[in-house]
Amino acid sequence: MLRTHRGNAEVDLSVDPIDSDGGDSDLDAGESARDRPEEPARAETSLVEPVPGEPAAIARIDGERALVVADYHAGIEIGLRYERGVELESNAAVRRVRLLGLLDRVDPDRVVVLGDLGHRIGGTEGVEGEELDELLEAVLDRVPVTLVYGNHDTGISDRFEPEYPDRFVVTEPTGVRLGRVGFVHGHTWPAREVVESEVICVGHEHPAVRLEDSVGGGRKERAWLRGPLRREPFAEHLGVDIADLDWRDPDIVVFPAFNDRSGGTWVNVEGQGFLSPFLPDALVDDATDAFLLDGTRLGPYRSV
Repeated sequence: MLRTHRGNAEVDLSVDPIDSDGGDSDLDAGESARDRPEEPARAETSLVEPVPGEPAAIARIDGERALVVADYHAGIEIGLRYERGVELESNAAVRRVRLLGLLDRVDPDRVVVLGDLGHRIGGTEGVEGEELDELLEAVLDRVPVTLVYGNHDTGISDRFEPEYPDRFVVTEPTGVRLGRVGFVHGHTWPAREVVESEVICVGHEHPAVRLEDSVGGGRKERAWLRGPLRREPFAEHLGVDIADLDWRDPDIVVFPAFNDRSGGTWVNVEGQGFLSPFLPDALVDDATDAFLLDGTRLGPYRSV
């Protein structure tokens, strides 16, 4: 049994998966959408569903199925060497195999990378560049890629868009809406079209929780955050009246980092703050739940 860092309640991580029938959340811990029997009503509402056990989701975009991952951070080991003096062997091949394995499992029509495909700012040369070359060659041979521009993605557009003009697209930093789903990395405020989506997918935060056992041992687990949004911060930032927004009561889905060597925002540890300019102000705290990758619902992230 493990317990969460803040409360005294113990959480059995082998039970309490996210309700596969929808329940209080649109996150789905069941089998992939393509393997399930047709459920028209659910398909209409579940625009974004996680891939069980993985830091990845499927988004339904105008008849397409997109595999969405955030914060890949290619070449992170080189960054850690220069930034922190930490020496680690490269996990480039492991990351690439994991992503290609998800393509096999999900069989999407495209991949959306929710920012920070690379790690070192402007680092599209050397070892990081080699990792990006091999990764994009393998992925783009199978599906097109949309990169939602993140703060670590400087130089990627200049290097790869000319090479793959019909297969690789980099968005503006303020994100993009594809169908009814908005995508923004999260280091900037989202564009109005993103705000006026039905679901808003965000990276950048690398959300995680600290879980403790009964003798005080603990571990970090990557986590999802999902819940409703408040419109007031966005209307104020955009300089419009609340009534003028085409507000669709969107859920926000904050993605865990794909790269398990990256740091992150510990959502249940006091003193940890969010990185995004619109978080946590735009969240409805008591309605924004944290989930583990296996689908376990931990409840409102503030009380985990």
